[in-house]
Amino acid sequence: MLAVFIFLYRKNRVLFSAWLIYFCTMITDYERIEKAIVYLKENFKEQPALDEVARQVHLSPFHFQRLFKEWAGVSPKKFLQFISVEYAKGLLKKDWPLSDVSFETGLSGTSRLHDLFIGIEGMTPGEFKNGGEALKINYSFAETPFGDILIASTAKGICQLAFVKDEKEGLINLQHFFPHAALVQKTDMIQQDALRFFSGDWADLQKVKLHLKGTPFQLKVWQSLLRIPFGDISTYSSIAEDIKHPGASRAVGTAIGSNPVAFLIPCHRVIKSSGIIGDYHWGSGKKTAILGWEAAKIFPGE
Repeated sequence: MLAVFIFLYRKNRVLFSAWLIYFCTMITDYERIEKAIVYLKENFKEQPALDEVARQVHLSPFHFQRLFKEWAGVSPKKFLQFISVEYAKGLLKKDWPLSDVSFETGLSGTSRLHDLFIGIEGMTPGEFKNGGEALKINYSFAETPFGDILIASTAKGICQLAFVKDEKEGLINLQHFFPHAALVQKTDMIQQDALRFFSGDWADLQKVKLHLKGTPFQLKVWQSLLRIPFGDISTYSSIAEDIKHPGASRAVGTAIGSNPVAFLIPCHRVIKSSGIIGDYHWGSGKKTAILGWEAAKIFPGE
């Protein structure tokens, strides 16, 4: 860093002055956001409002909201929710009653705790407390143009779709993600509705129910993937732009790699800016095959 200062000072003092002002501004912004994060962590039980946190760093609520999102990647409200859920999860693991967990976390009641868990964890507090024990998952195996898959669903929607080498391996993987859920080998209507998209008819994709668990950032990325049209492609940087996190291409790539529902959430349609196909959780060869198959559906005979 010192070398940069010296180089700019010697070459162009006007540019040096501008860069120094910009650098100092960045340091000030970072210190404000760091202070806000510490304040939220120390006072989350009071569930402080946006105005209150903004006052702690001497910014207007509007400016603070924008600045916090730029640095932390989520809004102050989402960050507060994440802290609250993590704390509540620790209490639930200690077998605290739901009403006590709500009170200790600073929430007004069990209904708010329920809504918070559904929004962040994709399950109720009771389901989390039981390690998914109250969750019933139907699963089945099916053949597709790209290989065998395991598809699993809850009453809320598809929770996993994965390409598998054999049924035993697929079931072990499903049990790893839902260690205490009641697994039943059964093909239900939710699965049947999803499987028909392997025929190439994506007209009603939005009607497919999904039951996803992920961080707010992951969910944003997966929602962006769902907006990529059939037969089209995008890039990691374009996805980052779409979710209003330009420059977060690497984090986007990590979120895409964590996609639990292959094909329906089309992570295969994201390639590198250079045009290289890039990695794929189930193999780059399979990714290439799916992209080729989609292109053939759109341009038959070409």
